[in-house]
Amino acid sequence: MQKNVYSGRFSVAPMLDWTTRHCRYFHRQFSQHALLYTEMITAPAIIHAKYDLLEYNPAENPVALQLGGSDPKQLAHCAKLVEERGYAEVNLNVGCPSDRVQNGMFGACLMGKADLVADCIKAMQDAVQIPVTVKHRIGINDLDNYEFLCDFIEKVQPYSNDFIVHARKAWLSGLSPKENREIPPLDYERVYQLKRDFSHLNISINGGIKTIEEIKHHLQFVDGVMVGREAYQNPSLLGEIDSQIFGENRPLVTAREAVEKMLPYIEKELAKGVYLNHIVRHMLGAFQNCKGARQWRRHLSENACKAGANISVMEDALKFVENTTF
Repeated sequence: MQKNVYSGRFSVAPMLDWTTRHCRYFHRQFSQHALLYTEMITAPAIIHAKYDLLEYNPAENPVALQLGGSDPKQLAHCAKLVEERGYAEVNLNVGCPSDRVQNGMFGACLMGKADLVADCIKAMQDAVQIPVTVKHRIGINDLDNYEFLCDFIEKVQPYSNDFIVHARKAWLSGLSPKENREIPPLDYERVYQLKRDFSHLNISINGGIKTIEEIKHHLQFVDGVMVGREAYQNPSLLGEIDSQIFGENRPLVTAREAVEKMLPYIEKELAKGVYLNHIVRHMLGAFQNCKGARQWRRHLSENACKAGANISVMEDALKFVENTTF
């Protein structure tokens, strides 16, 4: 691995219901250096939960935990818990536009409350030694000019060096979260300009990025690239990250290798009472564009959810793609 490579040079985005601990363990089989994010977990949920919301396998590291919230004291308390559990980073969600998130006063609506975000980040940073980062949009509603974005960064930057910028604005009403990922146009140049104007900060870009070539292109202008749905739906992309993005001299990790590495993990989790489907639903895209991929997906989808489903379901599914080396 190259020396002094920014830890967020490549990351997999936090995605609700998707980037669970099982998903992250699978993604880690492809790349040792990609920074993996948890789903967003709200600070009140962590504080009041009757079960452990911070559970993860240390083998997943480096992992960043994304928090939702707007109470500085709650966030500081949770950040400390996150650090104590061994996470590599704690991140504040200032980008999610859903109504539920807005009603809880967190997510993208906080872009309009930069002073509050600054207070939150300061409280978190004062509580921990690990990096405290911010994931946000380029704007919200009609507050989408470059001056608004710069004002947000100016107010928050005394307390964090690391900003992950989704290169779309968010509409806080009228669009669903899915539509907010697709309808507002991408504006990569605005993120590039942010890096030029705040060269001392680590600026990462997010939104619509799908290939290694696109990742390399963006890295000419910013410090890091975050990929979301493409990494989830086509995880083989991650097999090239360590060599192509982090400069490590190691062979490509194939989908078959990654899946086979998962088998001992799956057996251990099944022994704990975890349902097979809770793990393998994150692996359906493993053989994207390979011969037998459809049968692989169908077999897992139809059989992993059955009562008593065990490792044999995986072994049988692998037979459909046994001739592929991808």
